[in-house]
Amino acid sequence: MARKKRLGFSAPEGRGGWFVTLAILSILAMSTGGLFGLYLVSTVEKAVDEKKKGEDIKKTPAPVYTGDLALRALPSVVTNLANGDDIWIRLESSIIFTNGALQNPDVVVAEIRQDILAYLRTLSVTQIQGASGLQHLREDLNERVALRSKGLVREIVVESLVVQ
Repeated sequence: MARKKRLGFSAPEGRGGWFVTLAILSILAMSTGGLFGLYLVSTVEKAVDEKKKGEDIKKTPAPVYTGDLALRALPSVVTNLANGDDIWIRLESSIIFTNGALQNPDVVVAEIRQDILAYLRTLSVTQIQGASGLQHLREDLNERVALRSKGLVREIVVESLVVQ
């Protein structure tokens, strides 16, 4: 039998022809995959290097509490919650304010404690459960303290919270 030549290429006949073709395609696939892998690795390395350079350039953030600050402990607040007479809450906290900003800190502390007491009596146990509940309570207390002190108190720090 005569071989037919198509486009100037003749494929080898028999089993050996398939193995040669398979070997050529395997080498071609490995080299293509290897080159593509090297390209990806170099791209990732460049991105990591650029990120490190950007982090080195960034300045450290300014501290939140600077200057002449004062910390005043609030008396413990103990009250029952809104959803039952048998569920009690105890909150111990402190306020942070600029020293000298409050004319009479004792009066402001008493007003803030009274406001916190009134607010805690409106809460239910489900509102303060879990980490998100504690975060929401802290944010609500900070808003109330800011309103009560006309913005002179910077933050309220929840030291302990017991619900039983």
